[in-house]
Amino acid sequence: MTIDQVKLLARLLEVTRNLSTLVDLEAYVQSILSAASELTESETASLMEFDEAAQDLCFKYVPWFHRDTIQNAHVPLNGSAAGWIFLHVKPLMIEDVKKDNRHYAKIDEISGFVTRSLLGVPLILHGKAVGVFEVFNKAGSAAYTEEDALVLETLASLAATAMQNNMLESTVQSSQEEARDLDRLKNEFIAITSHELRTPLGLILGHSTFLRELVGNEHEEQVEAIIRNASKLKEIIESLSSVDNYQTGGASLRSRKVSIFRVVEDVSASFRDIADQKGVTLKVELERGQDLLVDADGSKIAIVLSNLVKNAITFTNSGGHVTLRAEPQSDFIKVSVEDDGLGIPLKDLSHVFERFYQVESHLTRRHGGMGLGLSVAKVMIEMHGGRIWAESVEGLGSTFTFLLPVGKANDTLDSVNPFVK
Repeated sequence: MTIDQVKLLARLLEVTRNLSTLVDLEAYVQSILSAASELTESETASLMEFDEAAQDLCFKYVPWFHRDTIQNAHVPLNGSAAGWIFLHVKPLMIEDVKKDNRHYAKIDEISGFVTRSLLGVPLILHGKAVGVFEVFNKAGSAAYTEEDALVLETLASLAATAMQNNMLESTVQSSQEEARDLDRLKNEFIAITSHELRTPLGLILGHSTFLRELVGNEHEEQVEAIIRNASKLKEIIESLSSVDNYQTGGASLRSRKVSIFRVVEDVSASFRDIADQKGVTLKVELERGQDLLVDADGSKIAIVLSNLVKNAITFTNSGGHVTLRAEPQSDFIKVSVEDDGLGIPLKDLSHVFERFYQVESHLTRRHGGMGLGLSVAKVMIEMHGGRIWAESVEGLGSTFTFLLPVGKANDTLDSVNPFVK
């Protein structure tokens, strides 16, 4: 390998490495234009992009000293060397443009530049030509070589990659901004709706409870239906508010020493009748003599566990089992709710804690719910500096587990692997 070839490879390697640190696309492509001129011993270079609307080529990147004169110029596909390269998707070398009618001389008139020779290659993206990369006037009036064409094709590939990366990054940023706007609008809607529903719902519950004491047995069933469904609406509103308050920073904890042993016992007792009515065995596995004390908001932990138990019973068929467990684990308390019910499809498992996410529409129609219980549970556990996760095999059941730090609620679990049992 000659010294010139080593220098060429070193220069190409430098340009390639710079692609991984790309910050400004304009600056990077300008460096490619500079490298193209240097390595092919050309006077100047340009990169043109295909204009879908005009069906011609426009100058996308040119050296700064040509920018003002040709930045708005267009080159037709027919009757130009660049157009020939784009349409045929092949490199083109012209030693003397005066002897080749494919040269579009009008650009020379506009820019005041005199083109003597040129080399161009197509700019290819996903197997399709999207532009043309050209260099002009090889030094010493020499002819361009196959080696020059190979160098230019390599640089054109780097330019296309850089442009694609920039386009993808812009698309991602745009999508993220749209997602943030949608999330903000959704949160505002939830906050306003929850607030506006509280007053009329409170009146419905208050008056219906009062009427229950006055009406006879003839209308008792109807009044009970009103109270039951109004209470369900209240529960939904409270769930919405819990998530919204956490996301907007309005939520707070009333921490004190709480016995997780007692929370588990109380929650299991409150769901015992519901489980029995469905024919589901509800079991509690706790090591007696351990209170499992944590600094936490007991009411919120009870809500978390209630949501998990309610889900487990709901999605477990008659004859199935739901088991609650709690145990110390290093500086944390580990609580889990395991069932041998329907299980969660793998495609849904990573989304179950998202607000309003529903696993399988047919299950939603059968069992009801708005997809809020698990999102509320996640919010409340994270408020305590804990973590919650799910493991499941479709058709065999699910296990929902959360860890709570034994110390203060603002301790975090960044160093804990949630999948270590």
